[in-house]
Amino acid sequence: MKKALWTGAKVAEAPYTPGVQVGGMVFVSGQVPLDPATKQLVAGEFEDRVRQCLANVAAVLKEAGADLSSVVKTTVFLTDLDQFARMNAVYKEHFGEVRPARSCIQVCRLPMGTDVEIEAIAVVS
Repeated sequence: MKKALWTGAKVAEAPYTPGVQVGGMVFVSGQVPLDPATKQLVAGEFEDRVRQCLANVAAVLKEAGADLSSVVKTTVFLTDLDQFARMNAVYKEHFGEVRPARSCIQVCRLPMGTDVEIEAIAVVS
C-alpha cells in the first residue's frame, strides 16, 4: 500500500504528490527551490537554491521517518551544466561519505523558471 507524503514545497495546482512511500521505499518528486512558508522561489545565489531544494527533499523524507542519509539515488536537473561544480559543492555538504547514486541532466526549462530541481529515492527501515 502506498502512502502520500505532503510535506515540502509543492508547486501550487500541480497534479502530483511531493512524496510517496511504498513499503521501505520513499520516492520524492522533483523539488524546486520553493520556500514552503512564502511559496516563493528562494532569491540569492545559485547555492542558496540548491540548499533549498535539498531542504525540501529532507522535509518530505522526514515525514516518512527518514533523512538525507537514507537516500540511495538522486536526479539533479540543471538548466546550465556550467553550474555543475557549484551544485556539487553544496551537494557534498548534505550527504555523508557514501553518497547516493546520482544522475545530473541539463534541461531547457524547469517549473517556475528556476535553474535547479532535485528528486530522490530513499530506503527506510
